[in-house]
Amino acid sequence: MNQCWKIAVIGSGPAGFYAAGELFRQQSWEIKVDMFERLPTPFGLVRGGVAPDHQKIKSVQKIYSRIAENENFRFFGNVEFGRDIFQADLLEHYDAVIYSVGSHADRALGIPGENLSGSHSATEFVAWYNGHPDFCDYKFDLSAKNAFVIGIGNVALDVARILAKTPEELAETDIADYALDALRASQLEDIWLVGRRGPVQAAFSPAELREFMELAEADVVVEQNVLELDAESQQILETDASNDTKKNIEILKQISLRDVSAKKRRVHFLFLSSPVEISGNDKVEKISLVRNQLLKREDGSLAAQPTEKINEAAAELVFRSIGYHGQPLPDLPFDQKSGTIPNECGQVKDQENGNKLRNREYVAGWIKRGPSGVIGTNKQDAVETVHRMLETFLNEKMEAGKNCANPDIVALLENRKLEYVSFADWKLIDVHETEAGQKQGRPRVKLTSIAEMLSVIRQKK
Repeated sequence: MNQCWKIAVIGSGPAGFYAAGELFRQQSWEIKVDMFERLPTPFGLVRGGVAPDHQKIKSVQKIYSRIAENENFRFFGNVEFGRDIFQADLLEHYDAVIYSVGSHADRALGIPGENLSGSHSATEFVAWYNGHPDFCDYKFDLSAKNAFVIGIGNVALDVARILAKTPEELAETDIADYALDALRASQLEDIWLVGRRGPVQAAFSPAELREFMELAEADVVVEQNVLELDAESQQILETDASNDTKKNIEILKQISLRDVSAKKRRVHFLFLSSPVEISGNDKVEKISLVRNQLLKREDGSLAAQPTEKINEAAAELVFRSIGYHGQPLPDLPFDQKSGTIPNECGQVKDQENGNKLRNREYVAGWIKRGPSGVIGTNKQDAVETVHRMLETFLNEKMEAGKNCANPDIVALLENRKLEYVSFADWKLIDVHETEAGQKQGRPRVKLTSIAEMLSVIRQKK
């Protein structure tokens, strides 16, 4: 009989599912995978981070669902690592563990006034409008006239686009109902996207940028002089720029030539600017922005350097979108600077213990490499981790669990009186949401509290 391995995967986002899929592609071993997720719902940022008006991107869930149909796969939702189960539990019940928990925190601006009421992270806002249970009670003052989004990557563009869209545009999506109601009452007029470097260095994609030209009741504004590039940026554009960067510049040129109409809202692209202070009495009232210039570094890259020119602007709402950051896990090493678990090709290593590799613990996704790439980037990342794991098993001549006869985790979960959610249970939630959505002409109407989700499961069983 083939050797049998039991693997635990912590986290049910793209990296976790791609790791499970790669494990099941192995022919030399029988492999069983148990996936643990702290929410009752799977798919991580595909459900809770992808913008509600980007339904095509969410279709990747179908791939993950097919992986979950494997007879050797089990899903344990509503079970949190570090609260309900612990490292010792996993190492007792499994041959190895893959941690694929993502990067849940946001990076701070580190400027005065950042913690004033009305100053938020994009992470909070994205999770809020996507119906994440941890954020459904958050409040955002959408009576504001001016909103500033600090950062100019795709997440920042998502935030600005959702703020700029009409309720009618959003009503066809799976945006959380409470978010739709709040946005329906929005008084926003001007939304500013602020990037510290120039348009050639912008991190957004052409597809995301082009969407701003199609907004029903919002103009998009780019001043023509912004596209008068410095010599170094012009050279990069002509010789080294990617096709996406060239497309971005062309789209920005098209936008700059358009006439601004009398639409209800305006989205402004503001380059070469960085916030230095957010001010107000009890809440955000103003933002101070320093004008930057690009200077060439020794390695040839261009860095934003502040000038002495500072502009103040009225601002009642500020979102920072300058990147995600991982959080440490109990009993695992952690690199605070990078926000990742130290690893070698996905194999966890103890930096404080001579970089000793842990033969039974691995990482995949953002907690492995940092918050970079798109959903598909996690596939090759997970493949590398799985192959490293299997190579280690062989090189170390690790003995597999005999016929996968390790103790079953279910007994432990039931002993701790944990109400875990199976993948079949998740399907009950899925059917409930999609049926509710069909009645309104929407992809789904999301349940936004764990209590609601568990109640639906109990009723439908």
